Amino acid sequence: MMIDAAVMAPAERAEAIREVIWSSVVRVEITHQSDPRLIRTVGAISGVGPLKVCSVRANATTIRRTPALTHDDMEPSLFVGLQVSGSSMVVQDGREAVLQPGDLALYDTTRPYTLFNKDGIHQHFFRIPRTELALPPKLLDRVTAVRFNRRDPLADLTATCLRRIARHQACPAPSPEHGLDAAARPGIQLLRALVTARLGDQHLASEPWRETLHLRILDYVRAHLGDDDLTPARIAAHHHVSRRQLYTTLSRHGVCLSEWIRTQRLERCRDELAAPAARHRSIAAIARHWGFPNAAHFSRTFKQAYGLTPSDWRALHDDPVRSAGLAG
Repeated sequence: MMIDAAVMAPAERAEAIREVIWSSVVRVEITHQSDPRLIRTVGAISGVGPLKVCSVRANATTIRRTPALTHDDMEPSLFVGLQVSGSSMVVQDGREAVLQPGDLALYDTTRPYTLFNKDGIHQHFFRIPRTELALPPKLLDRVTAVRFNRRDPLADLTATCLRRIARHQACPAPSPEHGLDAAARPGIQLLRALVTARLGDQHLASEPWRETLHLRILDYVRAHLGDDDLTPARIAAHHHVSRRQLYTTLSRHGVCLSEWIRTQRLERCRDELAAPAARHRSIAAIARHWGFPNAAHFSRTFKQAYGLTPSDWRALHDDPVRSAGLAG
C-alpha cells in the first residue's frame, strides 16, 4: 500500500492518513503540527513475513498510543523504529530515547507510548508480534524507549538488515521469488540478539524455560505447517515434553493446538490462492501442500472460515470483473 498526501483533498488529508494507519499498522492518535492543507506524507506499508513494515516521510507530528487504544484487539506486538534522517523521540515506561540517523528504539503496543517528530518523520517502522521474538515479557519490558546507537556493531548490523528489507518492500509488486519474506527471520534473530546483548543477561534471555516454551512450540509448528507428519507426538518429542505437558502449556496461553494448526494452514492456503505466482497450481495441490488431503473437506472448511469457496476466493483476486460481482 502506497501513501501520498498529495493525491488527497487538503481538507481530508489528516483523517485519510489516520484511517490508513489505523487499518493497516496500529491504532494511534496523530497530531499534525502544520496547517492541514500543508500536510505532506509519503510512504509504503506492506507485510514481509511476520513483519509489518511502514516507511514514512512526513512533516512534524506527534503520535500517541493512548491508554484506551492499548485495549484494542491487536496482537501484542513490538515496534522497532529505525531513524533514517533527522531526529525523533520515543517515550514509554518512564524512559525517553532520542534517535539520530541509524539509531533504533523499541516500543510496545500493549502500553501507552508517544513519538515526537518535531522536525518531521523520516523512519522505517517494523511491527513484530511479541511471539516472534520468543523472549520473556519481563525482558522485553526493560528495553522499551532505549536507544540502540548506530555505533554499536550489533545495532548497526540489525539496522542494516531491517533497512534493506524496508527498501525492497517499497519496490512495486515484489514477487515471492525474490524471497523477501524469508529475509524477515534473520532480522528478527538479529533483534533478539541485540536485546539480550544490551541487557547482558543470557540467563534471563533463555529462562524461565516454561515462560517461553509455548512461543517456541508455536514457532516450530509454524515452520512445519506443510509437513504431513506434524502430529502432537512429534511436536512434544521435539521440545522434550510429554503430550500432556504440550497441551497443558498451550492451554495456559489460550491455544487449542488442533484449532490453531487448522487456522494457520487455512491462512497459508488463503494467501497462496490469492498470489499471482501460484495461479498455475490447482486448488487441490495447494490444499494438500498445507495439510488438507481431502479437497471436499478443505472446500467446506475454507468456506466456513472465510465465507467464500476456495475457487471464489481465487477468482476474487484473479478476475477484476468477477471480483466486482462478488463484492456487490
